[in-house]
Amino acid sequence: MNHTGLKVRMAVVGSILFAFYALLAIVAVEAFGVSIPLVLLGTVAFGGFQYVIGKKIALWSAGAEDMPEDRYPEIHRAVERFADDMDLEKPRLMVADMGMPNAFAVGRRGAGVVVVSSELIRLLDREELEGVLAHELAHIDNRDVVTMVMGQSIASMLGMAAYFAIAFSRDGGIGNIVLGYLASIAVQMVAMVFVLAISRYREYVADADAAEHVGGDAMARALGKISTASEGSNAELDDNVAALCIFGGERSALQRLFATHPPIEKRIEAVRDVERSYY
Repeated sequence: MNHTGLKVRMAVVGSILFAFYALLAIVAVEAFGVSIPLVLLGTVAFGGFQYVIGKKIALWSAGAEDMPEDRYPEIHRAVERFADDMDLEKPRLMVADMGMPNAFAVGRRGAGVVVVSSELIRLLDREELEGVLAHELAHIDNRDVVTMVMGQSIASMLGMAAYFAIAFSRDGGIGNIVLGYLASIAVQMVAMVFVLAISRYREYVADADAAEHVGGDAMARALGKISTASEGSNAELDDNVAALCIFGGERSALQRLFATHPPIEKRIEAVRDVERSYY
């Protein structure tokens, strides 16, 4: 699928984040005397650390275990089919008791992992479940997890830079430490507004990709069922896992600005539009 809208948004947000990063680099070089090669090396190391640790934490938090092929043959066959269509290596499949119907993907092309909750398997019919699987493979195919880690890493580094620049200024004192902490939060929030805007759009893209494989009606039914079942569940997901899941929960008007997922009703409307565009 030709994601022109995603490419345009990525170009705009990427330019803004690069400007933030360039400012960070200038501060590190001019104010702290850090060499440019060290800044670049630190950036790569920090991003790589977040990627590796974040992946392990997400799988551990969900209690994910390898999905036996003899017990879930239909899921393995469907993933193999979608992986072939997307020119991907088949990702590692895992299953977890998450307390609610959900699924998420971590990793990159060639080293992806898809986790499906046992509740989701019981809730959805074959077409709906295949839609969710295609959605998660689309995230891997579009390099969404890697892109989000890069954006979050820049936001985190900007926050740390703001903290150190203020907390350890010449005046020093507890007041500067508190002010540095508040500045760190504010700077990260501003940067994350742009990162999360892309995250929400990427959910639309993954939904549309899945709808191309299973049809918009099946994808819309899956989203509706997941939303309804999750609203009646008392289970709570770790924030690191919730940000990756196909359903991230509903949010208030203010929280939507910092939400990783768009409202479910808008996603359902969007995949219905994909279905109608075929006719």
